[in-house]
Amino acid sequence: MDALTVIRTRRSVRAYTDEPVSEEHIRTMLGAAMTAPSAGNGQPWRFVVVDDPALLEKAATLHPYAGPAKKAPLGILVCGDLNAEKFPGFWVQDCSAAIQNLLLAAVACDLGAVWLGLYPLEERVTAAQKLFGLPESFIPLAFVCVGHPRAEQQPQDRYDESNVRRNRWA
Repeated sequence: MDALTVIRTRRSVRAYTDEPVSEEHIRTMLGAAMTAPSAGNGQPWRFVVVDDPALLEKAATLHPYAGPAKKAPLGILVCGDLNAEKFPGFWVQDCSAAIQNLLLAAVACDLGAVWLGLYPLEERVTAAQKLFGLPESFIPLAFVCVGHPRAEQQPQDRYDESNVRRNRWA
């Protein structure tokens, strides 16, 4: 699948089959995530790969929209390590770029995924830090559920000319 087809096919997938995600696909997704750009090449992202069904069940309680974690064969917690930042505050952008790469790699592997946001809501951050035993310097940005999608996703063109201006907005 070419890059633009992958981009246009990516959707938030919340329903998965029971088929596990292979170690090869996990490595591919994490490798793609780690090729994301980062401020000063600090690469402050840290990942917790979750395949324990009991822990996935608990992850579904992190916030009201985390239900897909219950049925997902895999979750990936994406955190920013404040001790690894070269430019304070840019960890959110760095980790967001890593998550987008991970989501696109999932599509390229014929998988589906959904980005479940944690940061900046303190109750979600605190709950994830406790559940996953994170070091104090790790801030959980998102929990990404991954699996083989129950339904096939079709590419869509979502270009909207009303969101574009040239040179200046007004």
